Amino acid sequence: MGKSRTKRFKRPQFSPTGDCQAELAAAANGTELEEDDGPAAELLEKLQHPSAEVRECACAGLARLVQQRPVLPDLARRDAVRRLGPLLLDPSLAVRETAAGALRNLSACGGFEVCDDMVTKDIMTPLVPLLRECSAGLDSNEVPPREEKEQDRSSVENIANEAVNVLWNICECSDRAVSVFNKEGCLESVVKYLSRFPTNVDLAISAAYCLQTVTEDNPELLKSFGASALHVLESAMRAPVSSMAYILLKTLVAGTVWNLKDIIPSKSQAEIISAILKILSEVLEMDAGAVVIQMKEAETQRLRTAAETEERLENANGVGLTEDDEMEETPPREGTRACSFRSLLFKPTNEELREATALLTAQQTALEIIVNMCCSEDPSDDEWEEELSSSDESEAFMESSLGEGGGQLLSPLCLSHETHAALTNFHIPRKVFEKTAFPSSAAVDVCSRSPTWKPLVRKMNTVQWRALVCLQSLVSLLEVEHLGGAPALQALAQHLSTLLFSQPDLAKHADFLEAISSALRALLQTMAAKNIAQCMTPDQLMTLCRAGIQSGSVGVRVNMQSFSVLGNGPERRMTGAFCRPQTIGCFLLEVATKDPSLVVVGEALDALFDVFADGSEAERASVQIRLLSALKEFQPVFKMKIRKEGKGKYSPDQLCVLDNVKMNLRRFVAYQETVEKRLTA
Repeated sequence: MGKSRTKRFKRPQFSPTGDCQAELAAAANGTELEEDDGPAAELLEKLQHPSAEVRECACAGLARLVQQRPVLPDLARRDAVRRLGPLLLDPSLAVRETAAGALRNLSACGGFEVCDDMVTKDIMTPLVPLLRECSAGLDSNEVPPREEKEQDRSSVENIANEAVNVLWNICECSDRAVSVFNKEGCLESVVKYLSRFPTNVDLAISAAYCLQTVTEDNPELLKSFGASALHVLESAMRAPVSSMAYILLKTLVAGTVWNLKDIIPSKSQAEIISAILKILSEVLEMDAGAVVIQMKEAETQRLRTAAETEERLENANGVGLTEDDEMEETPPREGTRACSFRSLLFKPTNEELREATALLTAQQTALEIIVNMCCSEDPSDDEWEEELSSSDESEAFMESSLGEGGGQLLSPLCLSHETHAALTNFHIPRKVFEKTAFPSSAAVDVCSRSPTWKPLVRKMNTVQWRALVCLQSLVSLLEVEHLGGAPALQALAQHLSTLLFSQPDLAKHADFLEAISSALRALLQTMAAKNIAQCMTPDQLMTLCRAGIQSGSVGVRVNMQSFSVLGNGPERRMTGAFCRPQTIGCFLLEVATKDPSLVVVGEALDALFDVFADGSEAERASVQIRLLSALKEFQPVFKMKIRKEGKGKYSPDQLCVLDNVKMNLRRFVAYQETVEKRLTA
């Protein structure tokens, strides 16, 4: 215990766009939607209507409806997936597109349980042939197409985009879906969609997201990657950048190529790793705050110009209009009504906002890839992983929570020479450090004043959070000189401590505090190990500990134990600027005896063992605070908690660590007995 490693970024977990609290309140009050209430029954009934336009309208209505989380159980009872599924192969292309859009929204808003249920309800049976049909439809370009063929091809690409998003969503949430992906050979279709990047970057991005998901920890699929598929990936990585969307595409493909590293010949490893990190470096080099401001100004100018043009046209045309002319409606063009139905699904986004969003998403993804490059999933008995989850659909400010149930354990990857060199050569540590200071106040201010741009504040904060997690990985793995040397680490520690104390109420910012405290913990431990002077005073450390221990996050409370010990480090004793063992001991005892989490209790006990391990001052302090009697009284309580709560709340690896703490506690009590006898004799 006492060590901290960063977590590998897992497949992001979806969260609903609707109001979860409303659903819970309805359930508590007994006011859930009745089976015969609401529009679900009527819309599902219309899915069988002989008119394609009615079926399309019903699909569009369901696409909106599924975003209201309280209706999901009702839709499940009515077997909505089995009713929507066949429409993926409907004769009407418009129906196919809206049906795929409804299923996309359902898979995104429903989360893991809904996605797994969609696989159980056999959604892959119509989805796989739809993907194949769309892929085949993109091949018919041997002659210059007529206008009708162009429209058909556009429809096919729209359908493919929706379908591959459904596939991506359910593969993120269901291992069974990934298994079907492997067995049905979906890789060929998805790679075909990726190859459309020169003409349809949105479709290519959806395919890249899907590929990055299905190639993670999937050795069976890796065998299917032939030369042609690898060539498509290489071409996408080399694509010229004409917009921020292409930056996002190249970042996603770089993540996929990293997942494929096991099938890359050893002689090409260095070249591939350099190509990946070159892309990530270029992404992180960009000043996203400046881009956000620039894009917002461009939008403002465009809207102003459009308004002035419209006003001039109205003034020019209004003079010659009669009253009858003004009342006359323009006949709707063919397909207008269908398009209005689809607009319920695809809320238009202006180009400037799309550009800014794409860059922020690319930077977030780049940081996640670097973390994954620095981590492996080999278990280690002295480290715990707290499960990470992220919601890319809802873009909540902080998308992770530390669960006491735990997951797999993580240990640092022994970085290959090629990876280590590339990280240093492309100045990745410096660029990650810079992102921990993101976002700029000017960019936040600009976005906060516009309702449509305000969600970008969350995305900017998410980039900062990812950078903090990435920082923890790099500090734990790289040598001090590769991190910029002692002055760079001291400046970074000062910056992180300033961020911490800038929060008016630390306990109310649990997710942010967790990320920043983990990064600062790794940094200060590295500095202590290298005898680099720390910037935080002992009083500041203890203030931080007392505030953080009130957090609802297990991870934050674990980190606080390390901060208390750092206040008593060797370099502080040399200068006299250290926390007295009595102060630290009383704090750790309180945590060990009162915290509800055995994970935190174990960390506090481990810290106590370190503080009072030896030294005359520590021995005298242990007697003064009556450490022995407190631990003797707590020892049977700790054993009982492990026995009663262990198997239900903690993983086998965590229980192994707790058993080790229990054994060390017995030894430490015996040691303290000899100390007390000697000092009181």
